[in-house]
Amino acid sequence: GGAGARCQQLPPGSRRSEQVPPRCCRSTELPRPYPNEIPHNEKLLSLKYESLDYDNSENQLFLEEERRINHAAFRTVEIKRWVICAMIGILTGLVACFIDIVVENLAGLKYRVVKDNIDKFTEKGGLSFSLLLWATLNASVVMVGSVIVAFIEPVAAGSGIPQIKCYLNGVKIPHVVRLKTLVIKVCGVILSVVGGLAVGKEGPMIHSGAVIAAGISQGRSTSLKRDFKIFEYFRRDTEKRDFVSAGAAAGVSAAFGAPVGGVLFSLEEGASFWNQFLTWRIFFASMISTFTLNSVLSVYHGNAWDLSSPGLINFGRFDNEKMGYTIQEIPIFIFMGVVGGILGALFNALNYWLTMFRIRYIHRPCLQVIEAMLVAAVTAAVGFVMIYCSRDCQPIQGSTVAYPLQLFCADGEYNSMATAFFNTPEKSVVNLFHDPPGSYNPMTLGMFTLMYFFLACWTYGLTVSAGVFIPSLLIGAAWGRLFGISLSYLTKGSIWADPGKYALMGAAAQLGGIVRMTLSLTVIMMEATGNVTYGFPIMLVLMTAKIVGDYFVEGLYDMHIQLQSVPFLHWEAPVTSHSLTAREVMSTPVTCLRRIERVGTVVDILSDTSSNHNGFPVVESNPDTTQVAGLRGLILRSQLIVLLKHKVFVERANLSLVQRRLKLKDFRDAYPRFPPIQSIHVSQDERECMIDLSEFMNPSPYTVPQVTSRGPSAPQSVRGPTTLGHQSGGHGHPQGSRQVPPGEGRTGGALAGTDVMWGSAAQRDRTLTPLRLGPSFGRGRERTGLACGGIVVPGALAQLFCPGSPVYRCLPTSASSSPPRPFLCFPEGSKYAVGSVSSLSKLTEG
Repeated sequence: GGAGARCQQLPPGSRRSEQVPPRCCRSTELPRPYPNEIPHNEKLLSLKYESLDYDNSENQLFLEEERRINHAAFRTVEIKRWVICAMIGILTGLVACFIDIVVENLAGLKYRVVKDNIDKFTEKGGLSFSLLLWATLNASVVMVGSVIVAFIEPVAAGSGIPQIKCYLNGVKIPHVVRLKTLVIKVCGVILSVVGGLAVGKEGPMIHSGAVIAAGISQGRSTSLKRDFKIFEYFRRDTEKRDFVSAGAAAGVSAAFGAPVGGVLFSLEEGASFWNQFLTWRIFFASMISTFTLNSVLSVYHGNAWDLSSPGLINFGRFDNEKMGYTIQEIPIFIFMGVVGGILGALFNALNYWLTMFRIRYIHRPCLQVIEAMLVAAVTAAVGFVMIYCSRDCQPIQGSTVAYPLQLFCADGEYNSMATAFFNTPEKSVVNLFHDPPGSYNPMTLGMFTLMYFFLACWTYGLTVSAGVFIPSLLIGAAWGRLFGISLSYLTKGSIWADPGKYALMGAAAQLGGIVRMTLSLTVIMMEATGNVTYGFPIMLVLMTAKIVGDYFVEGLYDMHIQLQSVPFLHWEAPVTSHSLTAREVMSTPVTCLRRIERVGTVVDILSDTSSNHNGFPVVESNPDTTQVAGLRGLILRSQLIVLLKHKVFVERANLSLVQRRLKLKDFRDAYPRFPPIQSIHVSQDERECMIDLSEFMNPSPYTVPQVTSRGPSAPQSVRGPTTLGHQSGGHGHPQGSRQVPPGEGRTGGALAGTDVMWGSAAQRDRTLTPLRLGPSFGRGRERTGLACGGIVVPGALAQLFCPGSPVYRCLPTSASSSPPRPFLCFPEGSKYAVGSVSSLSKLTEG
């Protein structure tokens, strides 16, 4: 058998595959992180997503390859894993260096031009021209950064942390780890920071590291159409997931100089699978990343042997003698955590409603670019007005201000408000931490906190590449320093009331109140400050901020995951859903395939089902008996696509012939961009051929009884199947679905991630319908009814209100009962066996 086989003509009545729509009718719109409208049914939000296959398909091809791997080959694979992690760390560190150097030079050039212009027109008059120049420069730079995101790669918008969390959770986000996304992310974050937006460049480093890891681990670039023929063994979702976890950790390490914090970030925020060996590799990648960044930046700054730049932001050293803490300050730290939790909840709530407004009214790319330019111009205008109105003058001598702006201050003095706006946010944070007492007026800090809070809230969610870490730290450092100044005033200048110390605690409280991270953020702050002394108060502040913030609203990343319509599956189910069983949440009926199936049937099923329908149970029944079809395995859409592409089938009359052999390499070469079914041509003769799925299906899919609950004692596959992949589309079961048999060897339904997440079974368009309980039609042995509105009703009524409904045969549970009991209804022509259970009579229909 093969591609040129001559088979019988297509029999009448057979289903035909859907025609491919003309090119002009196809949708060419780029995948965007947010939907264009807000559906009323929340469960419809996840329809556009599908899942990743985090369950190894242990079919015959996989097992044969595993048997061929000897001890030497296994060690070679392990060495390659370590090499890939080293490459991830090196490249992530180099990308971070590139971003930092370019931002430093471009931002410095912009601020020098604006400063010289303001100094010039302060004496001559006409500062309105300086305002126009500043706003125009900001808007122009941000326009370029927004255009490349909105029109080239929308998934590069924002920090990318929510998308990476979802990817590690098992959701396939379109374009999230592509090379083009990395290029747009790097260029976009540079332009956003240089454009003066209230953003940071640290958050996007996590996304950048993840993209680098995904690309290196595959040994090829599908975007550039270059295959280097290396690392082919890792071309599957399970391996790629582990390397993406290492890339995310390397991004954190490069951003903050916190390798341990990077490991904990991957563990706390994203990874759905963990083991000891993975921990070591991720830590190795993180250390390599921060070392690479430190080495290159130290050479760039002329300190080749100093290694004084461990991360993109360096909080500097805190002196223990001057900035230690005492026991009586612990309640003060807890109070700051409460304030940070409340302000963080307010920030998230305002950003939620702002994002809802954007989804409804600003979903066109051109409008998104205009909004980004408007925010950039307004940010410049607000900064200029606040600097102009501020009379907080400080002596230049002894200060570390990079661009001291005199404005209306006396000679030898500078405007302290300008230190916040005439700097990148990272340098402003460090200034608030380490400037000596008296460097800022309380009114200056109060006004800056208020204005920057709303600017940062307005900025997050724009169609630009930007992060929220540094703006959150800057807001918290400002009100934390103000809090410290107030304490110093109330305690008459006590030495323990150091403003810099409380600026650090305020920064931790604000960031924790917004993003709700505890373990990893505590270690990140400790490593960034280089001081273990503050570990306990930072942890206390972060935990308090998280508890208080969670009382009001979700964390910012979780909130945007929901707004982006991603079916994120948490580790634990809600407490109130522990009584639900698999029967109540499983999807039915299920689209099944026979072990030896007709090619035309496979093509029709793939064409008629949604592209999000990725998993098909393989069943087998004996036509000579009345036994039900038994579950034999699970095969994926991607596998069927490869089989059809390589013409792995034989003629119906020659089933004894051996069909063409495939290797795992054939499937890995097609990964991850499997062609759509519409691009595969199958002739009418080939449709009558047969395909044997035995060699390619997973013979041991996860199965659970229908009575399995979601309580604490339930298996992990039901409580939190994040390690297996889960359903991400509303029309099918993906890779990693759990089959729910009603009896031995029977498929009763499929339990997938969104079923577990939503806790309810939605009606799906399938071909195999399960046992269904219908209402009584009156006395009699057998009745015929039609499915209408989820139940089986008399045919005439259904035809009137639900034309085209499927036909059901209904048998009474007890023919002699009075009054008659409900009927058991079956699809017309199906074969079922119903055992005797309590009050039900023993019935057999077949």
